[in-house]
Amino acid sequence: MNFWKLHGVGNDFIAIDGRFDNIDPNNYSDLAKKVCHRHFGIGADGLLVVKNSNICDVEMVYYNSDGSRANMCGNGLRCFCKFVYDNNIVKENEFSVYTLDGIKKISLNINKEKIDTIKVNMGKPNFNPNIIPVKTNKEVFINEKLVIDNKEIEVSSVLMGVPHTIVFVDEIIKKDIYKYGELIEKNEIFPQNTNVNFVKIDDKNNIQVYTWERGCGYTLGCGTGMTASVIVANYLNKVNKKVNVKSEGGSVKIEILDDVYMIGNAVKICEGTLEV
Repeated sequence: MNFWKLHGVGNDFIAIDGRFDNIDPNNYSDLAKKVCHRHFGIGADGLLVVKNSNICDVEMVYYNSDGSRANMCGNGLRCFCKFVYDNNIVKENEFSVYTLDGIKKISLNINKEKIDTIKVNMGKPNFNPNIIPVKTNKEVFINEKLVIDNKEIEVSSVLMGVPHTIVFVDEIIKKDIYKYGELIEKNEIFPQNTNVNFVKIDDKNNIQVYTWERGCGYTLGCGTGMTASVIVANYLNKVNKKVNVKSEGGSVKIEILDDVYMIGNAVKICEGTLEV
């Protein structure tokens, strides 16, 4: 089985063409755990699988490195788009991708026959705690207090394909991300766990986002997390509707219109053959 390894702002993925492998889309869990392992596999944050779709140009099946399936992955989707375009699985610079979070419309900016940037319609956020989900009687879960390891932390949650919780901080401190990220992720108030984004506001047009990713741990970048962070920050009037978002692994642009758009690149690292 041939594979590509790609990354989007340091968030790395293994991509395979699963259109003809006769594997059920729900049965890639073990393969994801195997190939994503940093020591015994290729090493990645997740597995991207191409499938045919009856309603879109192509379908993206996504699994986290721990074998759990996720509805969406923003950086993964950009990498997926580069994989299907560069391998002529899709041939147009505008196409649609089916995900468990619904249909995503893609626009590729092509420069000298190569992809320069990828624009993804990320859809709309959902603030309904019942949908995110969060165990609360509040209509929205914004600026709420959680006591984590005897420390009171103010958090805000939104669904952006997958659950995201935002923590605004004055400074990005890595040891705090590792300490509190997992504790917030698995807090009982989040019945399906949550991604945790630590956000520093530089100014109205620029923010930094460091993400502890559900089912993966700390990652160099998280596309849905970057998107969710801008949405919550804009909701609280901390930023404008067009924001540059920087993570440890790189930057993307987020624009809030009727839907929310993410613009960034994807980079091929290597390719090879899997022994499965």
